[in-house]
Amino acid sequence: MIADAYDTILFDLDGVLYRGADAVPGAAATVATLRASGKRIAFVTNNSSRAPEAIARHLASLGIEARTDEVETSALATAKLLRSRAAASAFVVGGDGLRDALRSAGVTLVERGADRADAVVVGIDPSFTYADLVTGSWLVRSGAALIASNADATYPAADGVTLPGAGAIVAALETATAVTAEVVGKPNEPIFREALRRAGGSRPLVVGDRLDSDIEGARRLGWDSALVLTGVSTRADIGRTGITPTYVLERLELLVASDR
Repeated sequence: MIADAYDTILFDLDGVLYRGADAVPGAAATVATLRASGKRIAFVTNNSSRAPEAIARHLASLGIEARTDEVETSALATAKLLRSRAAASAFVVGGDGLRDALRSAGVTLVERGADRADAVVVGIDPSFTYADLVTGSWLVRSGAALIASNADATYPAADGVTLPGAGAIVAALETATAVTAEVVGKPNEPIFREALRRAGGSRPLVVGDRLDSDIEGARRLGWDSALVLTGVSTRADIGRTGITPTYVLERLELLVASDR
């Protein structure tokens, strides 16, 4: 099977193991087969809205074995970045996962209408409003760093629906401020390195559904990758973008199939 050549599998989540509240067919069995064969596993997501504990519970509810310490999120990577820069305060456009990660890193969160912050931090936020845009753009123009947990333009939800991602919010702030955000999550290196550290392996395979984040991130590191065609990117996108995965899989189960 494909996985035999690797000691560690780094799984993206949305579009690979689940779509919204629904498991991708074969996901639970594939992860179970990998564990039974001794593979190390980490779950790597650009979704900053949920804490690792919530993600692990969601995976478990779908029959996919997962531990909290196997989950690496863009929120955790962002918090680590702000801590390394001694950022004391931030205005956050994002969910509880991002907010909790920053608080745990010792960052004070400021509210709408604040006139000062060290950073404006952006993640996916379904409650994003014009008032958030006003505060965020004011703070950036006043000197706050603009940092994005990720810049995914879209993400796959249940029933084949594709929804706007954090990148759409980031783009609004970049347009309002003429400042380019620093992006922490995939395809950038830190989140992949931290995921591999969590798993503890040395020969990773990145499994994802997005060429521009999962597959491109693996390419930058010189790691192998598998594009699963159950999420955002398609075969046609490979030729259009020039981003080429090591493997292209119609279904996730092909990762552990003895004969593809």
